[in-house]
Amino acid sequence: MRSLALLLCGYSVFSAVVLAATHFRSETYLDKSVEQALGLSLVAGLGGIQALHFAYLMGAPGVVQSGAYQALLFAIAPLFYLFCQPLMLAQLRFAPLQAAHLLPVFAAPWLSPRTAWVLAFSLGALYLLGIARQVYALRAQRHRFHLELGFLAGVFAIALAVVGLVLLIPLIAETQFFALYAGAIGCAFLLINLALFYAPQLPESITEAASETYVASTLGNVDCVSVLQALNRLMVEERLFENPDLDLTGVSQRLGLSTHQLSELVNAKLGKGFSRYVREQRVAAARIMLLAEPQAAVLAVGMNCGFSSQSNFYSAFREVTGMTPGQFRKISLPE
Repeated sequence: MRSLALLLCGYSVFSAVVLAATHFRSETYLDKSVEQALGLSLVAGLGGIQALHFAYLMGAPGVVQSGAYQALLFAIAPLFYLFCQPLMLAQLRFAPLQAAHLLPVFAAPWLSPRTAWVLAFSLGALYLLGIARQVYALRAQRHRFHLELGFLAGVFAIALAVVGLVLLIPLIAETQFFALYAGAIGCAFLLINLALFYAPQLPESITEAASETYVASTLGNVDCVSVLQALNRLMVEERLFENPDLDLTGVSQRLGLSTHQLSELVNAKLGKGFSRYVREQRVAAARIMLLAEPQAAVLAVGMNCGFSSQSNFYSAFREVTGMTPGQFRKISLPE
């Protein structure tokens, strides 16, 4: 168990660095600097905890009794909760008063180690209940998520198991307890990485689903068939998707709708979020260009089809087709 826990600790620290460098980039969180900062803080906190777990399992027992470890322990649950709020509730602004959730972090170093462990895990259980309630509220949008829900359910199950670990504190050796805790965090990192690999735009999709859930229907006086035909013309004839700055606001103005109306229309009639719809348009155009211009550089194809970077092109192409642009071109063109 110790060897596996050490391996998962190392993997967690590596994953935290990779997530910070790839997923939590500014281009992924445009106009969401607070959410980006919360996400970075969360992965940094988890990576820090795993680094301390590694040191503990390698023979430094004092690290889990340090004030730094206890502060990190109290920080994880509220950071996760605060990071989820804009996603689950489609809130566009972070209320400064929400920072009060982090106040227990400052008291944590003054508690005895075992008291801190029990309180931190108990507090985590309360936050987990709050997040579970919000996830349940999105159940009507589950058709928009398929494999991703399995990964997220796995993360949630691991979180429940971690909360349950507090009951084992008086029953098992301390080393076993922290090996189990470290292993659980490592498994959660693995599932998160798998979810983001298969659905790189998952946070954005959850936000769109939340928006549809909490906003009342706005399509009462909208001729949905005519608007969808107009939207298709904009994409096919004017190729609006080639504009890398294309957004919901710009397209809704062209169609004479509000942003909520267009978002609800695409979701209700096409079964997907607006961002996913645009990505599919771009990928469809890229597939044609990859075959029609076999000498064109893959990156040039992506940029011509509206993607703002190579990473966005590759992740969207893999999300829609299940393969990279290079793989698609290789298997589609005759030898």
